[in-house]
Amino acid sequence: MYGLVFTVFSDTMKQPKTVSIVLMNHSPCILCGTMHTSFYYEDGYRTYLHCPVCRLVFVPPHQRLSPEEEKERYDLHENDPHDEDYRRFLSRLFIPLNERLKPNSLGLDFGSGPGPALHLMFKEKGHRMRIYDPFYADNPAVFEQVYDFITSTEVMEHLYNPREEVYRLWNCLKAGGYLGLMTKMVKSREAFKSWHYIRDETHVAFYSRHTFRWLADQWQAPVTFLEDDVIIFQKK
Repeated sequence: MYGLVFTVFSDTMKQPKTVSIVLMNHSPCILCGTMHTSFYYEDGYRTYLHCPVCRLVFVPPHQRLSPEEEKERYDLHENDPHDEDYRRFLSRLFIPLNERLKPNSLGLDFGSGPGPALHLMFKEKGHRMRIYDPFYADNPAVFEQVYDFITSTEVMEHLYNPREEVYRLWNCLKAGGYLGLMTKMVKSREAFKSWHYIRDETHVAFYSRHTFRWLADQWQAPVTFLEDDVIIFQKK
């Protein structure tokens, strides 16, 4: 968003008049790249834009937190890998994905956070695991391997550059491999307005089923939706 300020002169005016006009300068979609994004919602703190192609809803770049501010928020999370409630939450992806895997599969947990519970859960089932997190396990060497499966739970909504990240993950999957995601999904504009998910300042990208179907079409890959926030792609 940007503004123009100019002065209007007229023969009928006793004094020149200053006029301000605010113009919307919409950011391109951070997933598909289209320039034709539009206003979706504004809550007094942030603006949300909508992409008509992939239907991603996202916060424009100038309203994001800095990396330092992000890290401060994440340090407050208490995700104990041994906590039974947390494991129960993750099991909604863990169980169906584990059922699809061959023994001793190699997996990557992307965005593992300070308490990599899913990494531990898969290891307990005999799988070999790697982790990556830009704040807590920043080891880019993990992207030099290919994997039988990749998981990313409650991460997609935090990504500033989802196109770059999801394509990097996809390129690290073997043929026949699985990409398992967990993120809450947009249902409607009305529901979005009172959605608790947008109250978290670290959440900047919001997906719908249409968004993930759009990705599946790009990859020519089947996608399965389990519950309201579990998505599994399989690479052909």
